[in-house]
Amino acid sequence: MENIKGHIAIWDNCLQIISQNVEPQQFNTWFKPIRAVSLVDSTLTLEVPNDFFREYLEGAYLDLLKRALRREIGQDAKLRYMFRPVSGQPSMKVDGRMTSDPSNPPVNVVTPPSDKPNPFVYPGIHKISIDPRLNPAYNFDSIVEGECNKMGLAAGKNIAAAPGKTPFNPLFIFGGSGLGKTHLAQAIGLAVKEKYPDLVVLYVTGHEFKTQYMVAVNVRNNITDFLAYYMKIDVLIVDDIQDLMGPGCQNAFFNVFNHLHQNGKQLLFTSDRAPVELQNFEERLLSRFKWGLSVQLTHPDYGTRLRMLEARVAKEGVEIAHEVLEFIATKVRTNFRELEGILVSLIAHSLVEKDKSLMELAAGITENLIGEAKTDMSIDKVQTNVCEYFNITRDDLLSKSRKRQIVQARQISMYLCRNLISNCSLATIGAETGGKDHATVLHACTTVNDLMSTDKTFKKYVTDIESILSPSHI
Repeated sequence: MENIKGHIAIWDNCLQIISQNVEPQQFNTWFKPIRAVSLVDSTLTLEVPNDFFREYLEGAYLDLLKRALRREIGQDAKLRYMFRPVSGQPSMKVDGRMTSDPSNPPVNVVTPPSDKPNPFVYPGIHKISIDPRLNPAYNFDSIVEGECNKMGLAAGKNIAAAPGKTPFNPLFIFGGSGLGKTHLAQAIGLAVKEKYPDLVVLYVTGHEFKTQYMVAVNVRNNITDFLAYYMKIDVLIVDDIQDLMGPGCQNAFFNVFNHLHQNGKQLLFTSDRAPVELQNFEERLLSRFKWGLSVQLTHPDYGTRLRMLEARVAKEGVEIAHEVLEFIATKVRTNFRELEGILVSLIAHSLVEKDKSLMELAAGITENLIGEAKTDMSIDKVQTNVCEYFNITRDDLLSKSRKRQIVQARQISMYLCRNLISNCSLATIGAETGGKDHATVLHACTTVNDLMSTDKTFKKYVTDIESILSPSHI
């Protein structure tokens, strides 16, 4: 028998329990969108946006859900889900895979009259074409899935199915160089264009947005047209958002963000660091980066690296012994870009140096291109060299001493770890530097940057140690 009156009240009581055990932002993101549908016997049915939402919910909050339900329903409590249909999206069926360059439909932009032409639109009501700037090769099919990108890939596919209709808005993808941030971001854009050709998608880098803004303000004096141009976008992808420096530029982007987000448009950003670690950004902008979902791409594990090499070999149509691929996957542990570089070099060398075996060539290339034994960088290595340079002990460096020399050495150590070690978080650096928190590390990096621009002696300290740590010196 169905308890029509009880299911909403029971779920409201569950929400009260949950709200006391999670952060407000997480509660708003993951629990507010849920609607209680029915309660039959001891089984509560909840409506959620999509299957990925369900997977994430159960992965992150299953124990909490169990406790809340058992308290309200009893020990026999069970949970079922139903998925909310996507509304307001054009229905499209696309056969096969898109092979041509994607294009956006022309859009109308209304701007006030002006006697100065600009790079975006012309005065009045003007139909313009916006190039999405997407590379067809950067699609979902060419992404090798692993633990390093599983979450980002799942979120991206859900966004592509319903852009602007999921809780993942904005989607903030971060991680070190060569881990696939750009590839994933463009794959989402391509999938959106394939499913919804009428939507306007734009890929732009943070540096390009900043340059366009400066031209609009300083050269053509058409900031209104600049904003009008960006406010016509349905899916805005900004790569390397950390390059979006300058108060004026950030203010313009803040207005674009608000307009698009309030109108249900999809926002997607990539960065080399998490939102909390971004420097010289307005707090109001940082808070908006955290509204949706932040996903970190990490270094690929051995299995993922090997599958990537196998996929690339198949694509190139070449034959390379499996043990050679295993050797490369073992030696190159950093990122996909270096893996591809090693493989391409191997293929090229094999055409010229036919007297050498592929294994011999692979060994030589990995040594020359990555210098594994010589270039391994670690927090320990940075700290050791900093201590030697300043003639202090490791205990001094990790202590709470406020002596000027030790403080400077400590700050330089944290700064170099941040800049020289790929994908090393502020929290990790702080933990390895006497148990400091990420805010202390961020402050240290900012201080070092400021001193380097004003103090030549201090700058020499940093550059000297960087030189010592460089591969050519080792």
